[in-house]
Amino acid sequence: MGRNAGVSPRSPDAEEAAGPAGQKVPDPIRALIVDDHALFRRGLEMVLDAEADIELVGEASDGEEAVGKAGESLPDVVLMDIRMPRTSGIEACRALKAVAPSAKIVMLTISDEEDDLFEAIRAGASGYLLKDIPLDEVAEAVRAVYGGQSLINPSMAGKLLTEFATLARREEETPRQVPAPRLTEREIQVLRLVARGMNNRDIAKELFISENTVKNHVRNILEKLQIHSRMEAVMVAVREKLIEFG
Repeated sequence: MGRNAGVSPRSPDAEEAAGPAGQKVPDPIRALIVDDHALFRRGLEMVLDAEADIELVGEASDGEEAVGKAGESLPDVVLMDIRMPRTSGIEACRALKAVAPSAKIVMLTISDEEDDLFEAIRAGASGYLLKDIPLDEVAEAVRAVYGGQSLINPSMAGKLLTEFATLARREEETPRQVPAPRLTEREIQVLRLVARGMNNRDIAKELFISENTVKNHVRNILEKLQIHSRMEAVMVAVREKLIEFG
C-alpha cells in the first residue's frame, strides 16, 4: 500500500524540494484512513496515492480496527469518520492518543452536529471537515494538519466561534473553583496566535523566534492545560480566561 517518497515537503520545517544529487529527501507523511464505507476509503486512497509526499500506511473500517492499525503503523495523520460500528471515531480518537501519541487526527464526516464537533475537539482532534470537501483538497488538509495547523470546515467554524463566545460569557457569570493553569507571558502570546489560526511558521515570524521555539511553547501549553490539540487549547484558554475572545 505504501509508495516511494517524492520530493514535496512533508512539513513547513522541511526543505521545499530535493537538493543536489545525494541530498536526503524528507520522508513522506504517513496517513491512515478510517471509514466504514469501502467506496469512500477507495476514493481517499486514490487521491492520496497520487501525492508523492504522502504515503498511505493503512486503512480501517471502524474505530476499534483503527486503534490497532495505528499502533502498528504509527501514522502521522489519521483521516477518520465519526459514526462507525463497534467503536466511534471520537472514542477511537481518545484511544489513539495512547498508541500513537504524535498522530494528528482529522475527523472527516457527514455530521454537522455541534456536539460531534465539540466532542471531537475535546477528544484531541486537530481538524473537523465535512465529507462535502472536494477530494482534491484532502491532500492539502493532510499537509496542513501535519504542519501544525488546525482545520475546521467553514460551515462548522461559526458554531465553534459561537461556543468560544458562550464559554467566555459563562465564565464571567460563574465563580472560578479551580485556579487556571499558569502560562508564561510568551505562552499566552503563542496561544493568542494559535487562536487566530496561525501555523508554527507564521507564529515564529510574528514573534521573531524560531519554529522549534514555537513548537516547544505549544507543547508546554498542551501539557499545562492537560489536553491534546491546539483547538482544544483555545477552548480551554477561553473558558479559563487565559485569553480574551470577542
